Amino acid sequence: MLRYLQVGANPLNGVLPNSIGNLSSTIEDFYIADAHINGLIPTSIGNISGLMSLDFQGNNLAGNIPSEIGKLKQLQGMYLQNNKLQGHIPESVCHLSNLVQLFLHGNELSGSIPECLGNLSMLQKLYLGSNKFSSKFPLSLWKMSGLLSLSVSQNSIEGEVPSDIGGLKAIVELNLSSNHFSSMIPTRFGELQNLQSLDLSNNSFFGQIPLSLANLISLEFLNLSLNALSGTIPKSLEKLSSLKSINVSFNGLEGEIPGDGVFANSTLQSFLGNKGLCGAHILEIPSCAITNPGQQSKLKEIVLKIVTPVIISSFLIFLLVSIWIMKRQKKGKSKGVEKVPEIGTYQFVSYLEIQRATNNFDESNLIGVGSSGSVYKGTLSGGSVVAIKVLDLENEQVCRRFDTECEVMRNVRHRNLVPVITTCSSDYIRAFVLRYMPNGSLENWLYREDCHLNLHQRVAVMLDAAMAIEYLHHGNVTPIVHCDLKPANVLLDEDMVARVGDFGISKILAISKSMAYTETLGTLGYIAPEYGSEGIVSASGDVYSYGIMLMEVLTKRRPTDEEICNENLDLRKWITQSFSGTMMDVVDANLFSEEEQITSQSEICIASMIELGLDCTKEMPESRITMKEVVKRLNKIKNTFLET
Repeated sequence: MLRYLQVGANPLNGVLPNSIGNLSSTIEDFYIADAHINGLIPTSIGNISGLMSLDFQGNNLAGNIPSEIGKLKQLQGMYLQNNKLQGHIPESVCHLSNLVQLFLHGNELSGSIPECLGNLSMLQKLYLGSNKFSSKFPLSLWKMSGLLSLSVSQNSIEGEVPSDIGGLKAIVELNLSSNHFSSMIPTRFGELQNLQSLDLSNNSFFGQIPLSLANLISLEFLNLSLNALSGTIPKSLEKLSSLKSINVSFNGLEGEIPGDGVFANSTLQSFLGNKGLCGAHILEIPSCAITNPGQQSKLKEIVLKIVTPVIISSFLIFLLVSIWIMKRQKKGKSKGVEKVPEIGTYQFVSYLEIQRATNNFDESNLIGVGSSGSVYKGTLSGGSVVAIKVLDLENEQVCRRFDTECEVMRNVRHRNLVPVITTCSSDYIRAFVLRYMPNGSLENWLYREDCHLNLHQRVAVMLDAAMAIEYLHHGNVTPIVHCDLKPANVLLDEDMVARVGDFGISKILAISKSMAYTETLGTLGYIAPEYGSEGIVSASGDVYSYGIMLMEVLTKRRPTDEEICNENLDLRKWITQSFSGTMMDVVDANLFSEEEQITSQSEICIASMIELGLDCTKEMPESRITMKEVVKRLNKIKNTFLET
């Protein structure tokens, strides 16, 4: 009856015996990643017919991918990346009709990519980079309407990108870099409305940058460097508000570099190797000269009659104002928090840098202390202000949670989750470097005397938290359960946007499974009944914790409040028993200021939220609503009662 076999991240230093084919056909998850495994993948792997996830990544496996792997009809995730596998991708892989993720990057695979991969209608992520693939890219793969991520970087693939690239309707990440693609960039790229990252660098693309790229409203990263592109940089790219990084270096581009949008913060490195480019806002690039004689004479006339007198008359004002600006900037530097780099900017941070960032863990930098360790405010060598969560190494359970949290954060990214920038793991320390949240935790805003949240803010914070949990439950192929939802784990950024953090005891549920079992409990008062009594972890357990937190936010009553516990009640029962006709009987007295008029609209809003909290905390898990429904109802409450 064995269902999960997980022995990865151990120094096993051996080979996979052919007898693994004798393992139970009930095994769903076979995890032996990063375990120093050598030799071949046994052909008997095809006998484990119930496998849904096969993870052999990060070993020294050599030889071919056995064709028998095509017998694993239930397989949804195959992770063979970062090994030494050789030969072709066997066509039997195309028989895996349930495959959602296929990771083969970082091997020595060669030949052509099978055309039949395009028949895998469930496939969402395909990573084939850093291999030795050649020949042309299969046309069928350009038409995979459900594909989210596609990377074939660092191969020897040649040919054209077809004009009907718009078939990749759902694509979020597309990386074709470091190949031999040679064509114009198709204008239909502009139809890929979900595209966030596009890397076409180090190929032989020619012609102009299509104006249609300005339609990619979700685009965050664009790399067109090391090609043979010509013409000008479209000024319309300025309007891409999500675009954070652009690189067009080492092409044949000319004309003026746009000055707004992403270009305002770009550096010389993004434009190197284009002899014809000019622009005033980047110091190392020459300003654009005016070549028309008529324009030059007109410019001189303007300078003589208008500009020169203005400059002279402004000179004295400039001297005075410059001193004032310098003082303001000096003050601003101490107050301002520099934007934290995106995940991946820091590949590694050492124990020494953690020491320096926290001034050797000085108490003045201590933000908070919890059961799993301490959190410090720190400043990295680049000047970025961050939060550094240092785990207690003496607590073995806490150290195991470090690996869990790493695994979760490796798979998620959402605006309402606390971003992890990097980690530090050594004999001396286990630490997370997180984006600094200057407004602290929701718990502080509820219980500190100098903090106050009005009704609108509380609804907004709980909606942010709900969207984060909805994403964990429903936004990934493999659902993630947080397991420890509470106000202390909801943090507020500089704009008071709520972000859920602390995934130390979270669980990644097996694909297609709705629950798991655990011996690690969350926080007393927030734990769902079935979680506490039987150790059952499920998405509905998070819904219960969220409902308790929602009622706490409205009532300013902890679920472990002495009055509630003395009466042998939980928060849900306390609310239903204490309510005697008006919502103001149970809600926080500070929800409205003394001079604020409490309207019937406000009372209906509060009643609707209390009702939502009660629906989340029903005794039986199957009776509770889902986080999708929570987000839907909270949005309706916000739009109906709070929007003016």
